[in-house]
Amino acid sequence: MDRRIEDYALIGDEQTAALVGRDGSIDWLCLPRFDSGACFARLLGDENHGHWRIAPMGATTCTRRAYRTGTLVLDTEWETDEGTVRVTDLMPQRDRAPDVVRVIEGVSGRVTVQSLLRLRFDYGSVTPWMRRSGGHRVAVAGPDSVWLRSDPSVRTWGEDFGTHSEFTVAAGERVAFVLTWHPSHQQRPPLVDPYEALRTSVTDWRRWTARCTYDGPYRDAVVRSLITLKALTYAPTGGIVAAATSSLPEELGGVRNWDYRFCWLRDSTLTLGALLSVGYHKEAEAWRNWLVRAVAGDPADLQIMYGLAGERRLPEFELDWLPGFVGSSPVRVGNNAVDQLQLDVYGEVMDSLSLGRSAGLSTEPHMWSIQCALMKFLAKAWRQPDEGLWEVRGGRRNFVHSKVLVWVAADRAVKTLEDYPELSGELETWRTMRDEVHREVCEKGFDRKRNTFTQYYGSRELDASLLLIPRVGFLPPDDPRVVGTVDAIRDDLGHGGFLRRYDTDAIGVDGMPGGEGAFLACSFWLADALHMTGRTDEAKELFERLVGLVNDVGLLSEEYDPETGRQLGNFPQAFSHIGLVNTALTLFGGEKAG
Repeated sequence: MDRRIEDYALIGDEQTAALVGRDGSIDWLCLPRFDSGACFARLLGDENHGHWRIAPMGATTCTRRAYRTGTLVLDTEWETDEGTVRVTDLMPQRDRAPDVVRVIEGVSGRVTVQSLLRLRFDYGSVTPWMRRSGGHRVAVAGPDSVWLRSDPSVRTWGEDFGTHSEFTVAAGERVAFVLTWHPSHQQRPPLVDPYEALRTSVTDWRRWTARCTYDGPYRDAVVRSLITLKALTYAPTGGIVAAATSSLPEELGGVRNWDYRFCWLRDSTLTLGALLSVGYHKEAEAWRNWLVRAVAGDPADLQIMYGLAGERRLPEFELDWLPGFVGSSPVRVGNNAVDQLQLDVYGEVMDSLSLGRSAGLSTEPHMWSIQCALMKFLAKAWRQPDEGLWEVRGGRRNFVHSKVLVWVAADRAVKTLEDYPELSGELETWRTMRDEVHREVCEKGFDRKRNTFTQYYGSRELDASLLLIPRVGFLPPDDPRVVGTVDAIRDDLGHGGFLRRYDTDAIGVDGMPGGEGAFLACSFWLADALHMTGRTDEAKELFERLVGLVNDVGLLSEEYDPETGRQLGNFPQAFSHIGLVNTALTLFGGEKAG
């Protein structure tokens, strides 16, 4: 079967997540955390790298599938000559251990169903020892232990280094499987009742989605995006991973394959704004608190990304035993971009903390102290070139977006002192810095002949991140330089009606071979910019086309290839879903759903 990224659906428990294909196979699952080694890595290899397929005998792809309304509980239905069967997949909120629950229910007729489980720890490289214990199948290898049981019990046997089951369900009958991970040196955790887990999961998710205050057009797409963001949240800390996967390609067969199972500061302000705007203040505060803990320390050591709990060391290495998604290699774990200098993250942090303060989130004195320390460092360092927002590996430059975000940092510091005079800070120094940065960007980062801001000082290249200039308040939307920049970016970076981040063919900037698809977050930014510059009809038309790219269960990856009609990049991508939510709010925030 020709696998496509959009063939997958997501289930998760807010500490890790799994991808379920249209063929009924769970092809990606990292236990016990998002960033742990995968025990199912077929997504980046083949069946021998781990997967768990449940499907009717002889069937290759499902008839239909959908999430239960307002939940992350997935129903997949199969119509066969013998009858119809439904498989319901979920990961219940964990108590002590992560569980995967799969409930098979007969809808009509009598259908023979097969289950094949191949556990391969450490990204498909370790085959565990299998044994029986009290009606369970137990897999153990090193630190990992997985228990598999069924309710009611079905015949299970080992063959070809896999665990096989075969059973028949008639209309109204149910069989449930529960797969539970725990450290191999510990006792097995308490058993989960799969049917009670299903009931409570549906109830809990619907209670959560009912809190969404957005009631405009495309509400279903907005709610699905919010559920996805919730699913990508690491609940113990409040951190939100950029995606559930590693190394899904930005170009099929290419080398632009990165690990996105970490938390990026670049997402902070847009994420915080989205959560606050639709009524999720608790989640917004948890994300803000994660941010404060992660960035605490020497301001010179501020990173562009951190681990789920704020870990700083995320070494990058390659898994040479995995061939990659449809042959896209290398497969990478970790991300060396963590060591890059990106000045824009200082602006992101300052903007996020300013937004949280103005929205009424709780504050502590040390938060402002951290901001002052960041500004003290930035006042000395802002003139340095950096690697820029997109983590290019072609060397440092004076990227215009980075300098604009330096201006944002100074601007938010100034406005905080103006709004909260009881706080102490270097008001005049930051005002002077703000003015100087603004003047330099307008002089060195603007191409007067083409009436557009450029990717970096002195270049002719463009960058979609420049669309954020009016959003962050650097210039008003009706400024001719803003309008000119929006038009130039749409003309130069347009790709099949959507938008690329930048020109990957530009000599020396990117530092990587090959290309990539249209970047979905940037395409949402274009819709925002069109609306802000008075072209709302064009903005709405673009938004509608972007929403039309979601897969059959409402999920978006990082990029899209208009030529092949395929999603690209890690999946599902938080940045894309944040873009969808924010653009819906921008375009329809005052409208009621019709």
